[in-house]
Amino acid sequence: MKENYAQALKQVLKYEGGYVDHPKDPGGPTNKGITQAVYDSWRKTQNLSTQSVRAIADSEVAAIYKNLYWDRISGDNLPSGVDFAVFDFAVNSGVSRAAKTLQAVVGVTQDGQIGPATIEATKTYVAMAVTNKRLAFMQSLSIWSTFGKGWSARIADVKAQIKALCG
Repeated sequence: MKENYAQALKQVLKYEGGYVDHPKDPGGPTNKGITQAVYDSWRKTQNLSTQSVRAIADSEVAAIYKNLYWDRISGDNLPSGVDFAVFDFAVNSGVSRAAKTLQAVVGVTQDGQIGPATIEATKTYVAMAVTNKRLAFMQSLSIWSTFGKGWSARIADVKAQIKALCG
């Protein structure tokens, strides 16, 4: 959700820390989770000369995370909690991987781009999961053969209502 970005960024920065240049990190020099390569690219798009990532300003950090991660995962359009989970995943493991994982969870095509279909599916996922568990429970009852047809119709209607409410 739109109002969650500031808090999500605060949490991500808690994990990302300060300047590091670990020999086993393929990202090379990194500050606040921003690699030198990403920082150089960002500054070029802003018509600024490149400089060491050690000198990155907090305003640049916020802008980079917003534009290259939060906006790419459609954070403003995801439900609270999901927005942060996918954002942190994207920062740590890549936008496409985070998007594809969300898409796999909610059962839509895994194209790595969070668009309207993924957002709609995400909003309905929990309600549908509860309803599917409910149907499985009902089907396990010894009286399913007697009442199953009516219960199935009810569940189908509940699912249609969920889609109408969430879509």
